[in-house]
Amino acid sequence: MIKKIIEIYRYREMLRNLVSKELQIRYKNSVLGFFWTFLNPLLMLVVYTFVFSTIMKSDIKDFSIFLFIGLLAWNYIAGSVIQGTGCLVVNSSLLKKVYFPREVIPLSIVFANMINYILSMIILLVALLISGIGIHHDILFYPVILLVQTIFLIPLVLILSVVNVYFRDLEHTVNVLINLWFFSTPIVYPISIVPEHLRIFFYLNPATHIVEAYLAIMYYRTPPNLLALFWMFVGSIIFFWIGFLIFDRLQRRVAEEV
Repeated sequence: MIKKIIEIYRYREMLRNLVSKELQIRYKNSVLGFFWTFLNPLLMLVVYTFVFSTIMKSDIKDFSIFLFIGLLAWNYIAGSVIQGTGCLVVNSSLLKKVYFPREVIPLSIVFANMINYILSMIILLVALLISGIGIHHDILFYPVILLVQTIFLIPLVLILSVVNVYFRDLEHTVNVLINLWFFSTPIVYPISIVPEHLRIFFYLNPATHIVEAYLAIMYYRTPPNLLALFWMFVGSIIFFWIGFLIFDRLQRRVAEEV
């Protein structure tokens, strides 16, 4: 795997260009263009604040902020998975023309979504200040959580993208399963309302640990559960290795199959 990572590093300029292209085409032909990166989360926050402060009042204090923190983290996951699953098929013409490490394409999807998430944080930080929650020093754990989340997402997207080349139904299946995954993750509700005997199933969901960690440092203003984060990191590293192994095995006939 080290050899493969070195090879991908040699193609870093191509990876950078694909990430840039992915970010540019997202708002291509729109009047506001790249500003939608900031406007999307801002409008999302305005809508949630209005709905949960006037129509569906929640017992959870500052529920719109609670929801916003979870949704931004979730958007990074869902965006990477949905776009990443079909990315090799979408870029079939590029795959057939020249040789390059095929991993570069799914990686560009994950990194583009990661950059979008980081930029959205500007709106979230302003919202934390305006709401009175403020910014606690535990937010310094943010890069650590983001790193663990990214290490988990990379192999997931690698596997889905290459399997989708051979089983095209996967892309449609993922679009359905992503909704189930969303409601299995404590984003629109706190994990505390889940019956205690069922929480074990929720904690088997990696996204639960990620969202809980972000909520801890930004909403609850406490350190994240470092033990859970550590095991999530260890598990993600193992999954990272497995993901590259599976992708390497299946990518050999990708150019012929797409």
